[in-house]
Amino acid sequence: MITLKKEKEFSKVYQRGQKKHTKYVIIIFLKNNLNEKRFGFVASKKTGNAVKRNRIKRLFREVVRLNYNKFKENYDYIIIGKAVLKDNIDSLKYEDMEKDILKGIVK
Repeated sequence: MITLKKEKEFSKVYQRGQKKHTKYVIIIFLKNNLNEKRFGFVASKKTGNAVKRNRIKRLFREVVRLNYNKFKENYDYIIIGKAVLKDNIDSLKYEDMEKDILKGIVK
C-alpha cells in the first residue's frame, strides 16, 4: 500500500477531489496518472486523544489492506475520520468501519 506523505499531495486531493460522506468517514478521491492507488489517513483532534486517533488510523489502514482490490486503480484516496468517532471508537468493531468505508467507495 502506497501512502500520501507530502502536504502538497494531500492539498491537491483536498482541493480537486470528490467527496463522499458516510456515517463515520469522509472519503476524498482524485484520479492520478501514476498507475497505482495511494492512500492518506486523517484523524484530527476532534476524533479524540492520541490513543483514539491512532486506533482510528490503524482501523483505516487495515480496511484498505484487506480490501485493496476493491479500490479503483489510478486514484488517490484520503480517508478522514468524523468527530462522531470520538464517542464510538471504544465500542466500534472493525466490521462496522469496513462496511462504512466500502459503502463510501461504492457510492
